[in-house]
Amino acid sequence: MSLLESPSFETISSAIKSTTHPDGSYVLALTSLGNYYVSSASAPSNAIHLFDKSSLKCVQTLKGHQNATTALRTVRGIGGSDRHTLLSAGKDGCVITWDERSGAPTTQMTSGRSRTILSCDTSHDGLTVAAGTDLQKEDAFILYWDPRKPTVPLRVHGSTHSDDITAVHFLKNSPSPTSGQILLSASTDGLVSTSNSAEDDEDEAVLNVGSWGCSISQAGWIRGSSANRVWAASDMETFSCWSNELDMLQNCDIRHPSVHSHGRTWVTDYMITCHNTKRSDSNLAVFVGSNEGDVALLSSSNVTDSSAQWTINSVWAKGHTGVVRSVFWDENHEVLVTGGEDSKISTWRCPIPGQFSGFGK
Repeated sequence: MSLLESPSFETISSAIKSTTHPDGSYVLALTSLGNYYVSSASAPSNAIHLFDKSSLKCVQTLKGHQNATTALRTVRGIGGSDRHTLLSAGKDGCVITWDERSGAPTTQMTSGRSRTILSCDTSHDGLTVAAGTDLQKEDAFILYWDPRKPTVPLRVHGSTHSDDITAVHFLKNSPSPTSGQILLSASTDGLVSTSNSAEDDEDEAVLNVGSWGCSISQAGWIRGSSANRVWAASDMETFSCWSNELDMLQNCDIRHPSVHSHGRTWVTDYMITCHNTKRSDSNLAVFVGSNEGDVALLSSSNVTDSSAQWTINSVWAKGHTGVVRSVFWDENHEVLVTGGEDSKISTWRCPIPGQFSGFGK
C-alpha cells in the first residue's frame, strides 16, 4: 500500500531545541503544563521532569513513583478546581496529582493493595478518577475514586477485562452529564470496552464491548461532530477504528503504507500514538516512527474506511537515535515535542493541521 505525499509535505531535519534527561533514562511520556513540557523517566529514575518551553532547561523534578511511573497526563478541574494539574500512575499502586510549584503530591489515591496501575484519567467534571491495573492472579481491575476522598476507591470493577488494562479514557466535551460518565478501556486481552463509571453494579455498567483478538497497547476516542469513534493500536503495530457501539470499522497494519518515490523513502517500523487535532472534525493524526529515530505524521482521508488513502504529511528526521517512545503536539505553539530511548527530548516546528492534506475532508 502506497502513501500519498501531501502537497505541503516536508522533511524537517533541524530541531528548535534539544535536551536530555538528567539521569540518562528513557523518555516514556510527554505532556504540557503551563509554561513547561513535562516528561516521565524510565526506571530506575522514575522521575517526572519539567522543562521550560523556551529554553528546554530542566526547572523542576518530581520524584515520580516507586518502581516505575507508568502513565502521565495533564488534566483540568480535578476535584472541582479550575487548574490544570499533572496526573500520574505507577507500579506502586498509586495515582497522584502533583503541585508542580512545590514538587510534592497534592492528592494520592491508593488501590488498597499492591496492584500495579498502568493507566489513568479523570472525568470531564473532575469528580471521578479512573485507573486500570495489571493482571494479578486472575484479576485485572478498573478502579474509581472521588479525588476529594482519595484513600479508598469508590468502586472496583473486576470482570470487564481479563488481562492488563493498558488504557482508560473518559469521554470528554460530551453533550450531556450522562455521556461524560462513559469510560473507554482497552486491554491486552484484546477487548475494547465502554462502561458507565457511575454504576456500582459492573454487570450493568458495561455498555459495549469489541473484540480485536490481539493484545491492545493503546486506545483513545476520536472526536466527531455527529458521533464519537474509537481508535486502538496493538502490540503487533496494527491499527483499528471502531464505531461508538464498538463495531470494528478498520483493521490494518500501520507498517504497510510506505513511500518509495522521487528519491524519498519512508517505511514505518512502529506506531507511536494518535492525536485528535483541535482544528479537525472526525479525523486523527497518527504519529509513527522508524528504528533510526525519525518520526512521521500520517493521516487518512477516512479513518473508518479500510480502503481510504493514507497521506504522509511531515517527517522529523535526525533528532533521535533509536526508538521514539513519545510525542506531544503543542498545537497552540505549532511545536512537536519528541522523546526517545536515547534519553533525548527535542522540540520541532510543526505546521497547523489546516495546512495538511487529509485533514478535515
